[in-house]
Amino acid sequence: MSLLNFGQPDQSIIQTAYVVKDIRGAIAQWIEHLRVGPWFLLERFCVEASYRSKPANTDVAIAMSFAGHMMIELIQPNDNAPSVYREVIDQRGYGFHHWGVGSKDFDRDVETYRKRGAELALLLRVPTGGRVAYMDTTAQLPGMVELIELGADLEPIFTGFYRATLGWDGKDPVRPFA
Repeated sequence: MSLLNFGQPDQSIIQTAYVVKDIRGAIAQWIEHLRVGPWFLLERFCVEASYRSKPANTDVAIAMSFAGHMMIELIQPNDNAPSVYREVIDQRGYGFHHWGVGSKDFDRDVETYRKRGAELALLLRVPTGGRVAYMDTTAQLPGMVELIELGADLEPIFTGFYRATLGWDGKDPVRPFA
C-alpha cells in the first residue's frame, strides 16, 4: 500500500458518503457544526449506468470536501428514479450511505467483493474516464462499498479538494466542482 497525494492509503477507505435531502442545507450543517469545508459542488451529475444489471440514468447532486485526510461526499438524488441512493433512503432514511475504497486494480476488486457475496449494485464511468462500482455489502456491513478506480485524472482532482481544505479560512464555502 502506498499513500495517495491526499494522504489516504490506496486500497483502503478514502471516502465516507451520505445521502441528503437538501445538499446546500447539508453543506451548511457540516460547515457550522463540524467546520468542514470548503465544499466542491456539482449540482447535476447525470450519467448512464448499470443499476442492478439494468441500464439506468443516474441524476444526483454531489458535494465533496475533506475532514483531515478523509474525503466526505454528500449526495442528493435529483429525481425519484430507482437507484442505490433511493434504495437506502426508502429503507432507512437519509444519512450514511457508503464507504469509498480506492482501487488500483478495479476488475480484481469487483470480483473479490462478488466472491464475498456482494452484488454489483451500480456501475458507471465518471467523466475523468475512471469507473466506480457500488458493491451491495449491506448483508455484511452497515452500508455499501464504492470501489473508485484510481487513475491519473481522478487523484489530482481529489488532491486539489484536499489542499483547499488545509488552513481553510471560511471564505468561499461552496465552490464549483472542477
